[in-house]
Amino acid sequence: MTGATLIAREEWRALLRNRAGLVATALLVLLVLVASFTSLERHSSIEADRAHYQATVDHAFDQQPDRHPHRMVHYGQFVFRPIAPLAFFDSGVDSFTGNIIFLEGHRQNSANFAEARQSSLLLRFGQLTPAFVLQTLAPLLLIFLGFASVARERERGTLRLMLAHGINGRELLLGKLLGHAAIALAVGLPAFIVLLGFALAGAAAWPETLLMLGGYSAWLLLWVLLSVSASALVQRPRDALAVLVGLWMVVVILLPRVLPEVAAARISLDTKIETEIVLHRELAAIGDSHDPEDPYFNEFREKVLAEYGVESIEELPVQYAGLVGIEGERLTSAIYAEAASRSAARESAQNRFVHAFSALSPLLAIRQLSMTLAGSDAGAHSDFLQQAEDFRYRFVQQLNRMQAELLPGISGEDPRISATYWQDIPRFDYQALDPLRRQEDILWPFVVLVGWIGGLLTIAAFAAQRLERIAK
Repeated sequence: MTGATLIAREEWRALLRNRAGLVATALLVLLVLVASFTSLERHSSIEADRAHYQATVDHAFDQQPDRHPHRMVHYGQFVFRPIAPLAFFDSGVDSFTGNIIFLEGHRQNSANFAEARQSSLLLRFGQLTPAFVLQTLAPLLLIFLGFASVARERERGTLRLMLAHGINGRELLLGKLLGHAAIALAVGLPAFIVLLGFALAGAAAWPETLLMLGGYSAWLLLWVLLSVSASALVQRPRDALAVLVGLWMVVVILLPRVLPEVAAARISLDTKIETEIVLHRELAAIGDSHDPEDPYFNEFREKVLAEYGVESIEELPVQYAGLVGIEGERLTSAIYAEAASRSAARESAQNRFVHAFSALSPLLAIRQLSMTLAGSDAGAHSDFLQQAEDFRYRFVQQLNRMQAELLPGISGEDPRISATYWQDIPRFDYQALDPLRRQEDILWPFVVLVGWIGGLLTIAAFAAQRLERIAK
């Protein structure tokens, strides 16, 4: 047995004699288990509810009676965002973004019914998920277990004895690191087992699961390196504790909450009222399809008559109002798409600003990696909004084409088409964004985590050399 493994074994024995450490470790492991199973239960319940309500609104749409197609445009459809398989592990921004969109003609509605609006302010501190426990609480436990690992030996005078008996500083630090690394992985083991179980059951893809395991393993080992290195560099355990807790407060608590506020101040988003004012101005500028004297739609009417080779609207083989609806929807959708693009660009700029500081706070890196792999980040939500808008446009234009092509053959003051046509309209089928296609959002966090580990290994090597000088 090497000197490093002997030291690791003795470190485990010392930790087993630390009752406070044992209780804290047991409580955190229990908390990880509770967070895992409550998150799974909540995930299953929400997914079942959304699937039920989606089926209900789809059935209600299919059961509509014979109607004018334009009335169905305003009747619209509700779509619910499905929850990604690994979102139980890290709910990300899902609790703060809406998950239901009402799709109708002439406008692009926002997602509504975010959980944060219906919950207490405690939700903003962090939802109890395995990711929250591992990101925020596990580092604090590792600090309290590791802050005295080397400083304790120095304070008791056993450090000089070990070095004098042939154990060099590198072996000493390696043994301490091995001992605490095993504890760190044991703390994350319950969550890791749940993740592996999900992958084995086919509920989650293996690449995302393995990357998630690798990211959180690196995150926990980072704090082990930080704790043991700090303990080796300072003279007294209490000094190491003060330094490590201060770092935890800055890296885990302060920077992740201050940086988004700074980003919001530097790159401001328009309020809902400001956005609506701009949209109304742009919509008014394209013309009014209901005004017979409107210049744009007068020109459009002349183009339509020329295309069909007729002299008047009454001679058209299609309903002119339906063609106007198609053109109007094309114009308004382009305006709403441009406004959404401007807003998305600003939000993306805010996120880039925050993530640029992840080298200072590796929590930002593990959080970005975790949310991306779990499909619960802002990018996944934006993708849902885009897919919903693309579907809304196709859905509305299909009804407009029905109006243009089917109504001319129907007489009466209130022409209606058969209800069977509603069942021919496709339903929204959200295709989840593949996290592996977003290589930048995965690669950069790993670079940050590996960079921190590399830097801490360099500090640990320097601390080992300092320890060897004690024996001389």
